[in-house]
Amino acid sequence: MTTNDSMDKTGIRVALAVFVALIVDGLDLQVLALALPSLVKELHISQMMAGALSTYTLLGMGIGGIGAGWLADRIGRVRVTFWAIVTFSVTTAFIGFCQSYWQIAIMRFISGFGIAAVYSIGSLLASEYVPTRIRTTVLGALQAGWSIGYVVAAVLSSYILPAFGWRPLFVCAIVPGIISLALLRGVADPPSWFATRQAIRLSGKKENEYAKIWNDKLTRRTFILWCITATALQFGYYGANTWLPSYLVKDLGVNLKNMGWYLAATYTCMILGKVLTGYLADFFGRRAMWVFAGLATAVALPAIMFFATPVSVPYLLLIFGLLYGAPYAVNATYLSESFPTSVRGTATATAYNVGRLGATISPLLIGYAASNYSITLGIALLGISYAICALVPGLFIREKMFDPKAVVADEVKPHGKSMQLAAVESES
Repeated sequence: MTTNDSMDKTGIRVALAVFVALIVDGLDLQVLALALPSLVKELHISQMMAGALSTYTLLGMGIGGIGAGWLADRIGRVRVTFWAIVTFSVTTAFIGFCQSYWQIAIMRFISGFGIAAVYSIGSLLASEYVPTRIRTTVLGALQAGWSIGYVVAAVLSSYILPAFGWRPLFVCAIVPGIISLALLRGVADPPSWFATRQAIRLSGKKENEYAKIWNDKLTRRTFILWCITATALQFGYYGANTWLPSYLVKDLGVNLKNMGWYLAATYTCMILGKVLTGYLADFFGRRAMWVFAGLATAVALPAIMFFATPVSVPYLLLIFGLLYGAPYAVNATYLSESFPTSVRGTATATAYNVGRLGATISPLLIGYAASNYSITLGIALLGISYAICALVPGLFIREKMFDPKAVVADEVKPHGKSMQLAAVESES
């Protein structure tokens, strides 16, 4: 095995490209939420049909994310990331020219493929170029790109929607997409991926990646645990993110103007929280910061919800913003270091995108709680999912099981040992 503890120019280019792409990812999702009232009015559609556009996006993301992981192990991380950026940039821009509801729905479904692929495989690509000692710092900063996309969408909408309507808002997504593609042009796949593909060719084995995951006991166990963790994480995050605006307006009586500023401040603190958590994880460990971020959010959520008042909520939301997105700062690193190169794309993308089940169910369950009790109670109960998210890896998944940047043929199993054990021994 060979390692390199420095980040070269190619690694910096990749990190910048993924950072810009994740900004577009966040912008893409938030633009739809901001444009929905205008879409409802112009296209004369019901609130249910409008809400279904998010469901179509999530469905595309689930399918696209899983498929992208498998493709990334077969044809390379860069190629999948490149075409994923093309997919969601172009389809999002096309929405600005759509004339019917179903045209928009189809574009949202297709764009979901690209959004999920960039999130899963773009982050994975970066992890395989960034050295271990600064991996969570860099990937935590990249995850902040998603939150920056939220802020950019809010700023653009405040200027574009009143003056030009919703269509130019979607067309704007193509600009940062082009920048990201330009940065990726000419970039080769990581040496670790090339070494693994060469080992597979020399061995003559053509075992499917899912079969490799399932047939190796330790890899299978880790994969299942990450599926549970991803479901809990997305259940908590998307539930809170979806219902936060309604909580402010309906339960606390915050006016719409102040709500916008409160949300902007919350997302800004989320950016800071991700960068800080990623930085600290390189010092105190991935698992330690993961557990801290998850449990702190689990405690803070119900406390903030039940003790917030119209006067105190602006300050409490700053704490909320720092915490509830913090696990994402560690997620990409911790997850990518849990699997060998030969199945890393398939395992990480599938585990995370299986977790989208939590993202789909959570808003519905909080809606049920809101109808029968209150939004406050619904969001407070999300603390349970954050606790599960924190404890599953904290108790059962070791950190740094593999170095994504290391050039090692992890398919070769000396003396019949598992892929996981063989790679761990080679690192030591």
